[in-house]
Amino acid sequence: MSEQTLYDRLGGHDGIRAVVDDFYDRLVADEEIGPFFEGSDMELLRRTQTDFLCEAAGGPETYDAAPIREAHLHVPFTPEHIQQAVELLEESLDAFDVPEEDAQKVVNAVAAYEADLLADPDDTE
Repeated sequence: MSEQTLYDRLGGHDGIRAVVDDFYDRLVADEEIGPFFEGSDMELLRRTQTDFLCEAAGGPETYDAAPIREAHLHVPFTPEHIQQAVELLEESLDAFDVPEEDAQKVVNAVAAYEADLLADPDDTE
C-alpha cells in the first residue's frame, strides 16, 4: 500500500476547507489583519485558498485564481502581518490536530509566497 499524501492526511478537500474556514475566521477577527478583508468576497477567498492548499498538498484541485503577487498588490501587508497570519494558520492547524510535521509543510507552502504577499505595486518582478 502506498503512503498517504499530505492531502489525504489533511482530510482531503473537506478537511482542508475546514482548516481554511477556521483560518479565515481568525484572520477576519484579528485586530490588525481583519480590516484588510473589509468588502472582500470571503467565499471566493476561502475557495481559492482551499484550492491553493489542496494543490500544494498533492490533491487533484488546481489553484487557478490570479497569481498571488498580483492578487495582493493592493494590500499593504508588512512582515509583521505575515508573521501574525502564519501564527493564526498554525493555531488553525493545531485546532484540527494536524501533526507538527504536516502543519509545517502547510505553513511552508504559504510562506514560500511571502515576497509576493509583501510586493509593492511599484516593485518590478
